[in-house]
Amino acid sequence: MNKIIKCNDLNITIYIEDTDFQGFVYHANYLKFFERARSDFLSSNKISQKTLRINNLAFVVKKINLNYVSAAELGDNLIIKTSVEKKSDARMVFSQKIINSSNKNFVDGTIEICLINLITKKPQKFPDDLLLIFE
Repeated sequence: MNKIIKCNDLNITIYIEDTDFQGFVYHANYLKFFERARSDFLSSNKISQKTLRINNLAFVVKKINLNYVSAAELGDNLIIKTSVEKKSDARMVFSQKIINSSNKNFVDGTIEICLINLITKKPQKFPDDLLLIFE
């Protein structure tokens, strides 16, 4: 069985730039919030996306499955909860959800991420530093 790692929570406040004309979070912005949490996971584990890019490597989204439950609004304080499971040496799946401090669920989803070589566009084995996190 693969090890599932709970990532640090990411806290955000909803600003006017995050909302549509009705004051609700624009649906695509939830993807940005999830991306920030995934990037935070890498940074907190000393995996530099900038260094990966210098070495012609990058993480790409392979699959997204989202479930919109409730609309967050201007001024809301939200928590992005994330866990990650390694599926192979080049693929991991993040389970993510956005809640508030009362545990009200706004969005949940799974995002499958792969590492690719930017030149060949083919899957590439994760760096050893990242693989060690899952041991």
